[in-house]
Amino acid sequence: QVQLVESGGGLVQAGGSLRLSCAASGRTFSSYAMGWFRQAPGKEHEFVAAISWTGARTYYSDSVKGRFTISRDNAQNTVYLQLNSLKPEDSAVYSCAATTSPTYHRGGYYSYDYWGQGTQVTVSS
Repeated sequence: QVQLVESGGGLVQAGGSLRLSCAASGRTFSSYAMGWFRQAPGKEHEFVAAISWTGARTYYSDSVKGRFTISRDNAQNTVYLQLNSLKPEDSAVYSCAATTSPTYHRGGYYSYDYWGQGTQVTVSS
């Protein structure tokens, strides 16, 4: 099992940047592909980005491609999400998730087994 704790959310103006972190417990972090999802009020979870076990492959939703960057540091048991050029529609609770599924890159919510509690990102216009 792995436990995930996100941090780094906050209030930022449109056009600004934030860096989210997700710290994982356990010694098998590198055994998991990782993803970031977000959920705005009244909406379903939306896939944001995913990264492979080694970090060699990354995937993004069309809505964030070119603005967000996912990365990981397996030595630090941490995955990051750099958010640039933020828009008000990016406001949501952002959660990281872990999976051993080979279909992690498809962004399916139910492909992920472990979830953090989420961190709020609010972008003002």
